[in-house]
Amino acid sequence: MKNLKIIVIVLISVFSFSSCSNDDPIAVNEEEVITTVTTTLTSGSQTVTLTSRDLDGDGPNAPVVTISGDLMVNTTYTGTVTFLNETANPAEDITVEIKEEGAEHQLFFQAPAGIGAFTYTDADANGKPIGLAFTLKTATAAAGNIVVILRHEPIKNAEGVASGNITNAGGATDAQITYPVQVK
Repeated sequence: MKNLKIIVIVLISVFSFSSCSNDDPIAVNEEEVITTVTTTLTSGSQTVTLTSRDLDGDGPNAPVVTISGDLMVNTTYTGTVTFLNETANPAEDITVEIKEEGAEHQLFFQAPAGIGAFTYTDADANGKPIGLAFTLKTATAAAGNIVVILRHEPIKNAEGVASGNITNAGGATDAQITYPVQVK
């Protein structure tokens, strides 16, 4: 009986001291805060800026979406997307991190066929698209939404993903923005 008590005390001591160890590294993978997404479309002298700003994040206020003008029919636009964290002072440019970690990120663009078609013009280290740079070829006169989705850790080798089909992409959505646009 005395030996059993000693064994129990030793075991409790071992577990107590080993569970308090701070030697184990703690993996911290902070998710970036994205408050502002700006999509810029340029063709010749025309620049259309689409901005979504949500300074309270998941708070009660809806994002403020602004569109600087209409798109032109049958026009090819060069596009870029930038991401900011404006809760930091000065504002943090999250775009840099997305580009550096390109293999772990991809943007997807969705719009009705009448609005136009998107083509990726940038790639990660593996030759897979990121989407921070793209072209948009507008079609006919139309009104609708352009949806920009930033996915973290998509399955870039899945069917259709490299051409912009989000269906098999998997991953987690870091940001999703809807811009109401008109093509005139």
